[in-house]
Amino acid sequence: RALAVSLFFKAYLAISQKLCDAGIISSKAVPVAEASGAEIFHTPALKSSQLFERDCSEQPVCDPIGRPKVHAAALKQATGEAIYTDDIPRMESELYLALVLSTKPRAKITHIDPTQALAMEGVHAFYSHTDLTEHANEVGPVFHDEHVFAAGEVHCYGQVVGAIVAENQALAQRAARLVSVQYEEQTPVIVTIEQAIEHKSYFPDYPRYMNKGNVEEAFAEADHVYEGECRMGGQEHFYLETHAALAVPRDSDELELFCSTQHPSEIQKLVSHVLSLPSHRIVCRAKRLGGGFGGKESRAISVALPVALAAYRLRRPVRCMLDRDEDMLITGTRHPFLFKYKVGFTSEGLITACEIECYNNAGWSMDLSFSVLDRAMHQFENCYRIPNVRVGGWVCKTNLASNTAFRGFGGPQGMFAAEHIISDVARIVGRELLEVMRLNFYKTGNLTHYNQQLEHFPIDRCLNDCLEQSRFYERRDEIARFNRENRWRKRGISIVPTKYGIAFGVMHLNQGGALINIYADGSVLLSHGGVEIGQGLNTKMIQCAARALGIPIELIHISETATDKVPNTSPTAASVGSDINGMALLDACDKLNKRLAPVKKALTQATWKEWINQAYLDRISLSATGFYAMPDIGYNAATNPNARTYSYYTNGVGISVVEIDCLTGDHQVLSTDIVMDIGSSINPAIDIGQIEGAF
Repeated sequence: RALAVSLFFKAYLAISQKLCDAGIISSKAVPVAEASGAEIFHTPALKSSQLFERDCSEQPVCDPIGRPKVHAAALKQATGEAIYTDDIPRMESELYLALVLSTKPRAKITHIDPTQALAMEGVHAFYSHTDLTEHANEVGPVFHDEHVFAAGEVHCYGQVVGAIVAENQALAQRAARLVSVQYEEQTPVIVTIEQAIEHKSYFPDYPRYMNKGNVEEAFAEADHVYEGECRMGGQEHFYLETHAALAVPRDSDELELFCSTQHPSEIQKLVSHVLSLPSHRIVCRAKRLGGGFGGKESRAISVALPVALAAYRLRRPVRCMLDRDEDMLITGTRHPFLFKYKVGFTSEGLITACEIECYNNAGWSMDLSFSVLDRAMHQFENCYRIPNVRVGGWVCKTNLASNTAFRGFGGPQGMFAAEHIISDVARIVGRELLEVMRLNFYKTGNLTHYNQQLEHFPIDRCLNDCLEQSRFYERRDEIARFNRENRWRKRGISIVPTKYGIAFGVMHLNQGGALINIYADGSVLLSHGGVEIGQGLNTKMIQCAARALGIPIELIHISETATDKVPNTSPTAASVGSDINGMALLDACDKLNKRLAPVKKALTQATWKEWINQAYLDRISLSATGFYAMPDIGYNAATNPNARTYSYYTNGVGISVVEIDCLTGDHQVLSTDIVMDIGSSINPAIDIGQIEGAF
């Protein structure tokens, strides 16, 4: 109703303005401060600039490190020639799989009848939990608390109940809709975090706590104590390429999978589990992904496992690529969070204590929710030093699709709470937010609440650079003037600093592998454990190998990520892809350089190709594996107190100006300035692309 009245008023202002312009009514009929209420937003002409520090060290001409090299597949992707999973040409006797999905959020399955679907010409099979043993049907990335096909009951709308295999996509999807599933609905249906708290619907072993200092004592001594809460909703990944998989039987007991996944080794492992085949008979390949953002780290199993089962049983290639609506229904989102906090601080705004409760909405299964919560608990203080801390964490079990990894993995949610807290403190003590931020910033040498020392903490420099770049003080005065002159349109300026820890939260994932093959013509084929998701990982790996081997990037190629080239890989996630795989590649290059050293010494004036040819004639191995284990991490207060939680941190500051229409709630971002400290960039063009893409 309020919006309808606002739109009516907006129309009144717009018409009055036209009548004024035409001289029909007095120009004073609409006060100047009211006039902007008639305006609507228009897409502005976009303009941007990207600045980076050049590597001024003495570099050979062919050394590509630190240079803004073009993404290796950019031209193919721009022209549409790049091959994604579903672009692989249809094979002889290939079938298509469509999923049968739950239409209830919580219910017992009383009866499944595929008779009508199987009677259709061209429909070959229907699979459900009865086609697998109870053990084989239980899957999950860490805890096996999910099912390939729902067994006995469903826990969310869109849960996979079965799968139809038919001659083509249209037929398979039509047949899937004809499978009759009868339910006995159950209560309560829990959707929100508040409902989960009301029903105490938590996963076992929660809450968990982290403590530092004495919170109660600090509260007693604080000038001010304030309690508040904030919440953050979910977010759809919306990768351009939806989940897709193609499974091809090879021989009687081998299976090859082409899968849109950030974690090929996990698909291999779970297909092995479901089919009771050893992993060495299963190969999972991923050439490139059309985006992932965490959504393809663990959720690819929803499509890959039914496809693998059907191909193995029918001995024919089977494919499935989800439609957008199916993908959004089946897969989870970013974790919604609720934070309840109590903060103690001085009259100047210096925070002395914080007690915070973190609740995340996991959906119906655990997936990676425990780890997402863990990172939110580690990063709830963002860039601010809080000497006395008590953090509690709850993983809430609800009747939603299982929420999963999503760019930042709990970090953005934790930082969101920190920014709410610092804003509250500034408001209560009546000081400028910027002053209170600076007062509370960590300094180099400080310890976090998980006892990691900040060896280098450049947030002040990032902030000062960003303030200067954005003309912050000048803009702030302009905004104050604009807001005084306009009643129905308002502008605001926001500052957000960030601190993000680089490492997997699970110790054993912080490892990388690589394989390098040099051919007799001097060309080099790289394989590593990371997946190219569009983020430019392969381009960076080619640059690293080019520097290490001292050759032009044109001689190096990466074909795909495959489990038969590099085994037991970690997921391409947590912002460590270039770190762990790049170091593994350097290890392999080091081995090859040592083998080639005698040849180079004997033929000092020869070319790379001549050295390689001579090495081949001298029967020197031109293939090497590399491995890297991230050192000095794995902090545990009881068992490993001297280690770190994170290998290092990246820091940044963003300043945005936003305008809102107070009548409709419509808004527009007018400008954004971002300064990031990411160390010495391997490829500034790609890193800037990642920063802009993330924003």
